[in-house]
Amino acid sequence: MARGKQKEQAREKAQKQAENRQGGKSQLGARAAGLQLKCPVCKTPVANYKIIVQHMEAKHPKETIPPEKDFQ
Repeated sequence: MARGKQKEQAREKAQKQAENRQGGKSQLGARAAGLQLKCPVCKTPVANYKIIVQHMEAKHPKETIPPEKDFQ
């Protein structure tokens, strides 16, 4: 076995990388925390008032856009 030591080192390195990858790489919690506001018509979660205005203009053009103070 000419590559015995090299194989073992590669396996150990891969195992360390796998251990580092485990746990907590998901951003689902941070994303959900960022989407605090909801469209009053369709209840789509959005990040801020500016995006609500864009959403309302695009998806609900006949509806009136509520003032920003209603979302705080």
